[in-house]
Amino acid sequence: MNKTLVLVDIQNDFVSGGALAVPQGELVVPIANRIMGRFDRIVATQDWHPANHGSFASQYPEGQVGDFIDLNGIQQILWPDHCVQHSEGAAFVAELDMARVERVFQKGTDSGVDSYSGFFDNGHRLATGLDEFLTDAGVTGITVMGLATDYCIKATVLDALQLGYAVDVILEGVRGVEGQTGDAANAIEAMADAGANMVHAADL
Repeated sequence: MNKTLVLVDIQNDFVSGGALAVPQGELVVPIANRIMGRFDRIVATQDWHPANHGSFASQYPEGQVGDFIDLNGIQQILWPDHCVQHSEGAAFVAELDMARVERVFQKGTDSGVDSYSGFFDNGHRLATGLDEFLTDAGVTGITVMGLATDYCIKATVLDALQLGYAVDVILEGVRGVEGQTGDAANAIEAMADAGANMVHAADL
């Protein structure tokens, strides 16, 4: 059985002390390290933004974090500057066992469109190469964990399902931004409704 683990954006800017810290985001790290041995293949996604990314509130004179704008035809929430290419914030959390990760897929590299999903940008115009890599490896199902439940996890899972993968989401292995209370729970419901299996690490 070809079991593949997809680690989504477990980077310094998304854990405590980071520019866009996800509450308790660092708690997914020991879970990832603990379950890696149960998979044949491990890949990771990495938010990798140019410094002038269009999702950054700093790029607009009146921009405030949390505002919504139109970014090249797509509704975009404005974020603090985060995961800027080659910055410490963009690096993977030091405690994450990257030695076992076979390949890293970078996303959010185009300043004109954000990219929550590990497969495509938010306009589905540019692919990261993840689908091609998994297809070439004969992978038909993936297990997803990382950050953040209500954005990059949700987008990655929904794209994977649309591409025809069977998808498991590790409930203990995700944490949400929770810009509004209930966002993470709603994301989990949306993923489950779309066909993802919600699983516990102990059951893998």
